[in-house]
Amino acid sequence: MKMFIVVQIIIIAFAVALHSNAARLKDIANVRGVRGNQLVGYGLVVGLSGTGDSKAEFTNKSVARMLDKLGMKLGSKDVASQNVAAVLVTATLPPFARSGNKVDITVNALGDASSLKGGTLVQTPLRAADQQTYVVAQGPVLVGYSQTGVHETVARLPNGGIIEKDVGGEFSDRKMFRLTLHNPDFTTAARVAKTVNMELAGKYATALDGGTVDIVAPDSFKGKGVELLALIESIDVEPDTRARVVVNEKTGTVIVGSGVRISKVAISHGDLSIQVGGAGKKGKGEGDRIMILEESVQVGDIVKGMNRMGVKPKDLITILQAIKASGALQAELEIL
Repeated sequence: MKMFIVVQIIIIAFAVALHSNAARLKDIANVRGVRGNQLVGYGLVVGLSGTGDSKAEFTNKSVARMLDKLGMKLGSKDVASQNVAAVLVTATLPPFARSGNKVDITVNALGDASSLKGGTLVQTPLRAADQQTYVVAQGPVLVGYSQTGVHETVARLPNGGIIEKDVGGEFSDRKMFRLTLHNPDFTTAARVAKTVNMELAGKYATALDGGTVDIVAPDSFKGKGVELLALIESIDVEPDTRARVVVNEKTGTVIVGSGVRISKVAISHGDLSIQVGGAGKKGKGEGDRIMILEESVQVGDIVKGMNRMGVKPKDLITILQAIKASGALQAELEIL
């Protein structure tokens, strides 16, 4: 019974969405160059209560190297403690990061440490792909949680990293901007260019392909690149997508995209009969359930009708797969 309700709710949401497809440009596209950067580093978590690495030789060498930098000469064999754990430290540097700002840090155990709970990350430099250090992280760690409960070999440091150098150039003086669509589509790209040109009252935007739109800054926005982008990203554009039906057989979930239609076809499944286009056939038994629909009807109407007739999600999925195999489903069918 729960599966049946899930399918119904999804189809209702689909019907409502058809009446409001416009989206802000900032929600369907990125400005080229405005993105985060992944950082990674190797560090040590100290202060553990016997839950650190037990036999990791590289941990002992790392502790010895750290102590050497602090003025204490020790060999790796002189260091043996289960209160220390080697960790991989990661973070994402946000666009336009500025020196002195802070970012969140994630810490993952590398060796056989059983828990990072109660530990402190020792000062760790985090590097980007260009091997330059952009963030330095240090501080007490907080263990993470998963669906099964506490996951003590993964921890976080909220605002535990300090940005060491500025990232991102100035946008105010740029004369050209490039937008990249999240979901490339020729129709959407053309609509974006047309809508931007209408907003700027001139030929300033050009769609290069299905995923790229170039915008030249008008003379009135000279030295005002930030104001221009603020205006552009707030423009409403109706994105276009391919007709698609997504089915999850494990949960019985069916997601129907807009524009999905079915050509003339007759379907018989158990005591259920569906005919799209043409007149209904005679000779059905008393126990049969019959549904007759117009040709090129939207698949959402068929799904809603089958829900009303009590068709189970498993049977619904089987029917959709059969319609696709017959060539009558004018859409992509994706099975999860």
